[in-house]
Amino acid sequence: MTDKKLDEKELGEQIVRVLKTIYDPEIPVDIYELGLIYDVMINPERDVKILMTLTTPNCPVAETLPMEVEEKVKSIDLVKSSIVEITFDPPWNNDMISDEAKLELGLL
Repeated sequence: MTDKKLDEKELGEQIVRVLKTIYDPEIPVDIYELGLIYDVMINPERDVKILMTLTTPNCPVAETLPMEVEEKVKSIDLVKSSIVEITFDPPWNNDMISDEAKLELGLL
């Protein structure tokens, strides 16, 4: 494995660790385990694009949560820039929650 691949893997792991520090204010689970993160894309210049959803289109944090995600990811030293794209396709549902989070929420 080349150093570049290792760097990309390490950066991806750092991004996931940061995403796991961001919580949905209505559900005591981080947005990663909640299944709100659909994809994290990193280009060779280390620009990061995150494709995510919200629990509902009328989510009370629709304005602030994507900005928080962008800012926290951008705060990682190796990240040049970050942008969040919101999608509702596919719509979020309880099946997207990780088993660990389901257990924590009493859904298993």
